[in-house]
Amino acid sequence: MKPGTRVSLSTMMFLEFFIWGSWFVTMGTYLSKTLKASDVQNGLAYGTQSLGAIIAPFIVGLIADRFFAAQRILGLLHFAGAALMYFLSRQTDFDSFYPLILTYMILYMPTLALVNSVSFRQLTNPEKEFATLRVWGTIGWIVAGLFISFATDWEKNNALANTFRMAAVASLLLGILSFFLPNTPPASKGKRVSFGDIIGLDALSLLKKKDFLIFFLSAMLICIPLAFYYQEANKYLNEINLANAAGKMTLGQVSETLFMILMPLFFRRFGIKVMLLIGMIAWVVRYLLFSYGDVTGIELSFLYLGILLHGICYDFFFVTGQIYTDKQAGERIQSAAQGLITLATYGVGMLIGFWVAGQVSEHFRTADGHNWKSIWMVPAAIAGIVVLLFAILFKENPKTTEKAEPVAYV
Repeated sequence: MKPGTRVSLSTMMFLEFFIWGSWFVTMGTYLSKTLKASDVQNGLAYGTQSLGAIIAPFIVGLIADRFFAAQRILGLLHFAGAALMYFLSRQTDFDSFYPLILTYMILYMPTLALVNSVSFRQLTNPEKEFATLRVWGTIGWIVAGLFISFATDWEKNNALANTFRMAAVASLLLGILSFFLPNTPPASKGKRVSFGDIIGLDALSLLKKKDFLIFFLSAMLICIPLAFYYQEANKYLNEINLANAAGKMTLGQVSETLFMILMPLFFRRFGIKVMLLIGMIAWVVRYLLFSYGDVTGIELSFLYLGILLHGICYDFFFVTGQIYTDKQAGERIQSAAQGLITLATYGVGMLIGFWVAGQVSEHFRTADGHNWKSIWMVPAAIAGIVVLLFAILFKENPKTTEKAEPVAYV
């Protein structure tokens, strides 16, 4: 790959996830403090991510893969996203905020697949080269969180509307950059593509395998407690007065990157089942730590440990799950199978999770905040049940224990 192409693709990845990290982590705090939204409304707002994930394959499958170059669609979607982010920053109530965030996420979620498509077309060895590009996305997310907390302290000054404006500027920049990216013509232009191809019906045959069905259901269910972290963690840390909460939450992405590097070592030591179990158990431990965490004494270390567990929580379950899915699917339906898992997790699972998190948080709302100990016990219990059922029912196939290279994560 030419150095100029590598720089442009790395910048694309940086901006793609800088945009998302600019507002997503702190949106719960913004809605609660600035727009005076309820916890149920918080759940609705975060649930737009899942609705976008469900709709995204149709946009990519019907339009990007058949009619237009991926980089041009990417640019147009980010131009629209820039406008929507700006208008979001000007809303004063949830009723006007929600339609805009829903529209935005329907347009943004397809861009996650588009940046991957643009990248993969330029790589000769994607399994080894893609991670070096994708890591810039994680760096972008980290930089966004650090900027919010340390450069501006918008959380403390009740100025989180600026996070949407920051995302608007970055989205505008990526929209411009997109038209200078390598040409990525539609992969299925001129080919007959059925509705079944778009939604990955071929991958449903994998559910006939008992082990894969158990993994599929476990992946969907574990996303219910996962949603609590994305929706409630920043709000929780700000409510208990942890300074620079958004910046400190980026330690989770640092941990995620570290464990991604170490994953080949773990694959040689453990099998698929153990890796998946460790990932799910980490969610139980994380929420127990949050339940007993505080900003004083040893309880402060509980908060940091809970954040740092993100690497194990995410990499050990979701990245391992992608590898397991890839091995089970085979080359013919591997893309459809990965799409099926994404639909089940980021789509259905997290949609349920955001709704449950909103209901639970509203139930445990108090006159001066929330009963966080009780709130965090709920996802800990849900994750614990999933761990128990998975440990009993999933029987690992010896063929899946062979050495595997971690795939790129989202």
